[in-house]
Parts: sequence; C-alpha cells; structure tokens
Amino acid sequence: MLVWQGVRGVKEGAMPDFQRYAVYYLPDDAELASFGATWLGWDIARGATVNQPDIDGIGQATRTPRKYGFHGTLKPPFHLADDSTIAELQNDIATLASETSAVTLDGLTLSRIGSFLALVPLGDTRALASLAFACVARLDGHRRAASAEELERRRAAGLTPRQDTLLTQWGYPYVADEFRFHLTLSGKLNDADLDRFQDAAANALPQLPTPFHVGSVALVGEGPDGTFREIGRYPLTG
Repeated sequence: MLVWQGVRGVKEGAMPDFQRYAVYYLPDDAELASFGATWLGWDIARGATVNQPDIDGIGQATRTPRKYGFHGTLKPPFHLADDSTIAELQNDIATLASETSAVTLDGLTLSRIGSFLALVPLGDTRALASLAFACVARLDGHRRAASAEELERRRAAGLTPRQDTLLTQWGYPYVADEFRFHLTLSGKLNDADLDRFQDAAANALPQLPTPFHVGSVALVGEGPDGTFREIGRYPLTG
C-alpha cells in the first residue's frame, strides 16, 4: 500500500494543509520543467518562487497561471470528499497509473488558445484524452460535490449545454469531449501583448521534445496561499 511520503517544498515532518487537490502532468524533461518554472515564477516541484526572465510586464502576464505551476491538467482541482483521505487518494492514483500505459505524441508547439499562450501537443491526442478522462472518472469518488456557488460561478462564464452537463456530472465543464490538453504560459492578453509574449516565449523555450512523452501523472495540492505543490509522481506502467 502506498503511504504518505511528505510533500516537496514542505518542511519534513510538517503536515500540509491543502485546500484542494488535482492530477497534473508535470514535465519529466528537466529543461522543459526548468523553463516553465522560470517563465511563470513558481516551481511546483520544489514549492518555491523563481526569478522570472527580464521581460517587461511578464509578472502581470503570468499572474493567473503562476499559482498553478507549469503543468497540463488531467483532473481539475477539487476539494477532498468528507469520506476520503489523502492516503486513499494516493493509493487510487498509484493503482490507476500501474494499469495505464504511457502516452507518446508527435511533439509540442507554442500556440495561442483564444487570448492566452500555451504549449499544445501535436498529432493524435486521443490516447492523452483517454488518460485524462480516466483520471477524472476513476478518481471522482474522492471529489466533494461542487457547491451551488461553485456551479454558478462556472456558469457565469457562459457554457454550452454540453459543458453544463459535464459541469453537473464531474464538477468541471472542460472534461471528456470538451478536454483540450495544454501547458499554460499566460493569462488573458490583448493582441499586442500576445504578439510580444509569444515572441519572447519562442526565444526562451528550450528544444521542445519530439516525440512528446507523457510517462507519469502527479498529485498536487493547493496550499493556504493559493499556490500548488507537487505531492507525488506516479509512473504510467500499464
């Protein structure tokens, strides 16, 4: 059985007080992980702030994604159910990972998604979408049902009928067939800033992995300060 191992970035022996949990893809490629931590100003693996590049306005441009760390969401942030424990959640993630194969895609590319910047996968993403939905569905017993206030806040952004159905069932509207994997690099930007930060990110990026390999999933937790930290990483060995 998997037992509590402590948390990176949290003093040994301290009991973390996490508000929410999520399942993320965190890059195993050291150069890519280092780029993401530096670009956003937060190292999710170490639970530590990082000096950002000397680019005018980058602090504001990355303010929204900074607290989440450089990641690709697989199961969105959720509150732990009253009848669940962290140890049980860890055990179920470990089981899922042991029964699930790693995913390989053609590569990654820098792209715009609406008004924000992200790295997105190239090639057939169906296996990656299946991995994400397995995390959503198989771990959902650990998720506390969304409150009426949470549901209304999501709906206020404007959802399609399908997205509203997914929100009601899974607590988040952008899962299943609405899922689009990405590693976020900015908050919402105007056109001029999109151009400027896209050029800056392109110049700062390391050689992007080709192919792009998703070989593990990570459990992360949101601390009282609103920032997410890595709790554990689980190789996909199925």
